[in-house]
Amino acid sequence: MEIREISAQQITDAVKRLFMDCNYYIGKDISCAIQAAKERETLPMAKDVLQQLIDNNKIAAEEQIPICQDTGMAVLFVEYGDKVTVRDGSFKEAVEEGVRRAYIDGYLRKSVVSDPVFDRTNTNDNTPAIIHTEIVEGNTIHITAGGKGFGSENMSAIKMLAPSAGVEGVKKFILEAVAHAGPNPCPPMVVGVGIGGTFEKAAQLAKRATLRPINISNPNEKYAELEKELLEEINKMDIGPAGLGGVTTALGLNIETYPTHIAGLPVAVNICCHACRHKECVI
Repeated sequence: MEIREISAQQITDAVKRLFMDCNYYIGKDISCAIQAAKERETLPMAKDVLQQLIDNNKIAAEEQIPICQDTGMAVLFVEYGDKVTVRDGSFKEAVEEGVRRAYIDGYLRKSVVSDPVFDRTNTNDNTPAIIHTEIVEGNTIHITAGGKGFGSENMSAIKMLAPSAGVEGVKKFILEAVAHAGPNPCPPMVVGVGIGGTFEKAAQLAKRATLRPINISNPNEKYAELEKELLEEINKMDIGPAGLGGVTTALGLNIETYPTHIAGLPVAVNICCHACRHKECVI
């Protein structure tokens, strides 16, 4: 396979489009799930909230305005081909410029501050982004992008379980994390779960899980069944749409896993609101 050149401008243009699109257009997996949830609900108020979400998403798409006022912090998962070189700039600079242009030109709210504790000054362009890069074989760049709102991000949790906790301990922690979040993440939510790896890898897996379409189950049959079981249990909590009660607390639950150490069982829960923004492209 030959080395392939990609211009920095191509990357910037692609990233700009991804973040504008994910903020204007809800994914088909989410829109179908909301419609199906509305048909299942029996509480009039729950049905009404879900209809408002359907109407909101339709208006956002038609008028190209944000689905939600919190247009999120830019998060990218990148599969970077080892036969790719970037011309006329660096990959990171090209990505940051794409995010900058999306949030300025697309009239998306800028929510990033320069320092987390002492100098919380807005950067005014929503940069820097969070970029997770994996080097893979090939001559393309596959980018999955999401705008992560913090009403839901703030409800995330991680725990280093002992291996003896087993599957029951894993389930208990996930359900407790969702119950603790309650109405705060703007339900109906999407729950991303990361199991395995190390402390930081579990959190990364959980974030990645929120970007997987909710109509695609984990390829491992045992984890697919666990996804289904946990989703059913969460929807029995009666938190419901907007926290007003009902059988739709979560639209989906995705689990991603990674091998781990013999002495550990890391589990992370990353919660996303109903505006589960994600788009992807291959350059």
